[in-house]
Amino acid sequence: MADKYQKNDQQQKQQTSTMKGGDKLGEAGGAVPAVVEAIVGRTGTRGEITQIKCRILQGRNQGKQMRRNVVGPVRKRDILMLRETEIEARRLMTKVSKGAFS
Repeated sequence: MADKYQKNDQQQKQQTSTMKGGDKLGEAGGAVPAVVEAIVGRTGTRGEITQIKCRILQGRNQGKQMRRNVVGPVRKRDILMLRETEIEARRLMTKVSKGAFS
């Protein structure tokens, strides 16, 4: 009787351990690919951050278009690996009050 319970317990542990790995989409720790569709503008105190619009290619939010902030060089049709797809970046302010544009 006790042997049956031990076998069932071992089988359940094996099943849950294999299911945990299935939650993550890629080898990069659950990162989700997204393609850059448009470059919205530059932000940050020195303009070092680029705001883009990208479309999610896989996962729960597949097909969703969202706005993200990216550090580093980026162009249209680049593929980004996003760690999370829930939080969207704030829109850039259109009014420029300092610099050469005022």
